[in-house]
Amino acid sequence: MKLERLIGILAILLQREKVTAPALAELFEVSPRTIRRDVEALCQAGIPLVTTQGAGGGISILEGYRVDRTLLTAPEMQAILAGLRSLDSVSGTRRYAQLMEKLSAGSGTLVPGGAHLLIDLSSWAKTSLPPKIEVIQTALEDHRTLSFTYFAPKGTSQREVEPYYLLFHWSAWYVWAWCRTRQDFRLFKLGRMTDLSPGAPFSPRPAPLPDLEPTRVFPATYTVTILFHPRYQWRLVEEYGTDSFTPTPDGRLRFVGTFPDEDSILSWLLTFGDGAELLEPPALRTRLRQLGEALARQYQDSQDPQDPKEASPWHPTKRL
Repeated sequence: MKLERLIGILAILLQREKVTAPALAELFEVSPRTIRRDVEALCQAGIPLVTTQGAGGGISILEGYRVDRTLLTAPEMQAILAGLRSLDSVSGTRRYAQLMEKLSAGSGTLVPGGAHLLIDLSSWAKTSLPPKIEVIQTALEDHRTLSFTYFAPKGTSQREVEPYYLLFHWSAWYVWAWCRTRQDFRLFKLGRMTDLSPGAPFSPRPAPLPDLEPTRVFPATYTVTILFHPRYQWRLVEEYGTDSFTPTPDGRLRFVGTFPDEDSILSWLLTFGDGAELLEPPALRTRLRQLGEALARQYQDSQDPQDPKEASPWHPTKRL
């Protein structure tokens, strides 16, 4: 990819006094003409590169403008390279490992054999996620729209968007894009996208960075008070921190938290089984009791699981 190649060329020029276009072309497996275009692109970006002809000639950064090579220490560079290595865990390729090798060309101490920082960004969807990321990255570089089916709490819809950023946040991958349906910028979760395909080219518009503050994306609308059995202390610590609860005299853990809606509270609360008791608000406590009664009716032992009319309270032949 062009951006990776530009970063690689700049990194090499920061490590070496001078390098020839044929040498860069061989390293990045492109033509010398492509390297010359890359040099022009770097100059347009404000990096003053100089090309000299003849014996001992080559490409270099203008004297007096060169960035100090010690700007990044070895540990800092190792952290950057660990981040690049982590992208291979998503793409399923060695593209970024190869970029690391090029970044470290001529300076073997930057990538020691005993690196201590390992990052794995892959998810449970290892087979479906890499192809989506590849399609999105290509669309981002070519400024092409994306079309896909999107599954959201409010229903399933067909979307056409103009993508601007691919980001990893909240332990998941998202694309930040202008939605032509909603006529606004939206954050789309890759795990909820199917039938993803690139579309026609578009003219990029000014794109603000996404506001990823939890209170902005998941507004705190409902406050709840819950008592948890102490066996679930590890989950409260993992999900909300050690200061999210207080022990009570009977040993249970008192938790006060906020959620964006009632359904998210109930779905989370049910994962604790009988190890959690909702105290407040009273209306949600009533709804939870009604849900428990409905589940009890659905799973009562007297029903014949082979009889769909008995097993399903919403069978079309029954009136509710």
